[in-house]
Amino acid sequence: MQFNPKNKTTNIFLMVAAFIIVSLILWNTNSFFKTFKEEERNKMEIWATAHAALLQASLDDDPGELPLKVFQKNTSTPMILVNKDGSVKTNNIPLEKAKDSVYIKNQILKFKKENTPIAIDQQGELLATLYYGNSEVLNKLAYYPIALLLIICLFGAVIFFFFKTNKAAEQNKLWAGMAKETAHQIGTPLSSLLGWNELLKSENISPDITVEIEKDISRLETITERFSKIGSLPKLEEYDIVKETKEAYEYLKLRSSKLIHFSFDAKIDHASVMLNSSLYHWTIENLVKNGIDAMKGRGSIGVEVSSNGHIITVLVSDTGHGIAKSDYNNIFNPGFTSKKRGWGLGLSLVKRIVEEYHKGKIKVLSSSKEGTIMQISFKVNPL
Repeated sequence: MQFNPKNKTTNIFLMVAAFIIVSLILWNTNSFFKTFKEEERNKMEIWATAHAALLQASLDDDPGELPLKVFQKNTSTPMILVNKDGSVKTNNIPLEKAKDSVYIKNQILKFKKENTPIAIDQQGELLATLYYGNSEVLNKLAYYPIALLLIICLFGAVIFFFFKTNKAAEQNKLWAGMAKETAHQIGTPLSSLLGWNELLKSENISPDITVEIEKDISRLETITERFSKIGSLPKLEEYDIVKETKEAYEYLKLRSSKLIHFSFDAKIDHASVMLNSSLYHWTIENLVKNGIDAMKGRGSIGVEVSSNGHIITVLVSDTGHGIAKSDYNNIFNPGFTSKKRGWGLGLSLVKRIVEEYHKGKIKVLSSSKEGTIMQISFKVNPL
């Protein structure tokens, strides 16, 4: 995929713009919070002044309506008034909690952390101390920046995954296009080989030679068919999975080193499964070849087919060096490989063939220094 500096500049500009907008919103919210807190402080100081006026007035004096109105207007800010004699009065605190002395002490400590207490004095003599907390509105406002950041993070995550998915889709289209083009390019020399093989037959060449050439040509046709199907939904038909697995196994056995011991074990005689034969053979071949690579060309490969009545299980085992448990899932990611040479696409394609095309499951059943067992599972096709 070609690098486009214009796209990079646009992305940087959008990120900077988003950062500036978020910073302005947070700064404005913080300023509003401070302003609201100062106004609440002023309101509490007015309340303290009104209370001092009431304490200063004698029994015969009339303090007026203003202090009373000030008291009546405060219905949101929780307050605790501690008089010089130690008596306590509360406002905007539930009555049942106001009777709990332990709760009141804890609230006083909490209010001291939230706001500086206001001393109510008369001619230098301390009459009472007012402790007050943040109102419900102020408390909600304090959490607003956090909620805003969470929303922005969520929005950013959605954008990130959207672009990531979009990029992955573009890459998939690219790989599919390359695969189809490869299949198309192979088709030309393949047709030529068919013609040359027919010519050899007419020249009385040993049939053993032409038969082997036909096998290799057939193999190339199979590979071409596989590549041509990448990126499109393959056609599934009813096949005997025991027979198909054995055919793929036998093909690899005949073409592998004599240093590798092959074994095939079918616990059942036959089982009907909806398959694309070509892609399924590709799956088995990939797993077996990976096992051979893991054993460095020397060891044992085992293929086993079994069933519990509803699920068909195919196990491919090897005696290679094993897979780290932390990589059980990573091995199916495109580009992941433990080989010095390799694209890391084999198991990624296998997973796609098994799970997306055939609705089956594939996983690492077990792995250690003694070897690895890969498991494929399919649903039995009901008769």
